[in-house]
Amino acid sequence: MVGIAGKVVIITGASSGIGRATAMLLAARGALVVLGARREDALIAVVDAIAAAGGKAVHKVTDVRHRGDLEALVAMAIALGGRLDVLINNAGIGPISRFDALRVEDWDAMIDVNLRGTLYGIAAALPVFQRQRSGHVINIVSTAGLKILPTMGVYAATKNAVRTVSEALRQEAGPDLRVTEISPGLISTNFATSMTDLAVKEAMAKSLGDIAIPAEAIARGIAYAIEQPDDVDVGSIVIRPTAQG
Repeated sequence: MVGIAGKVVIITGASSGIGRATAMLLAARGALVVLGARREDALIAVVDAIAAAGGKAVHKVTDVRHRGDLEALVAMAIALGGRLDVLINNAGIGPISRFDALRVEDWDAMIDVNLRGTLYGIAAALPVFQRQRSGHVINIVSTAGLKILPTMGVYAATKNAVRTVSEALRQEAGPDLRVTEISPGLISTNFATSMTDLAVKEAMAKSLGDIAIPAEAIARGIAYAIEQPDDVDVGSIVIRPTAQG
């Protein structure tokens, strides 16, 4: 199936930021978007906005730390759309800090959401893609893994782990599965809200306010990867502000 219209697309972390912008864009281009996130009120607002614009969307409260939630989200997509064409592993958190701050609970949370949640999504979708002999996994990583900076150590490590997973999956999957990793730079989202170190949170908020670009820029990159013919695999895309160092 070439293009976006008619495809069934799961998006995790879909209640705001990149997930929301991607849901709006793909639905506008004719996809059925199946949205997962933890905040049901925000999910409902996204679904309502898509419906008001003439698109098709459904939602299910999803915590990517729980494997069963991803399996249920995939089951919903199959039940409503008859198939699953694309899984976008977008859910992520970034409570960044220096190592000597010893915010070990934050380290655990980033591993659970950013890495384990992505693996759970792949585990839920891969059997479906294998049965269909088609599918597309899109993993949202980060430029934090391309240029390592202080405070970003564990966050970048989780994103680079997903980068490694993406490449290994691509090589294992053969000709029937496309795998794309997308690395956003400084994007205007609520990324800083998960940060527990107030000084780091303030610095990040300033950086975002100074040069961040809209989440729609990432949504367009995702759409580009999806709309390619089935024999074209867009492996990696980096999207960042021109002002980002």
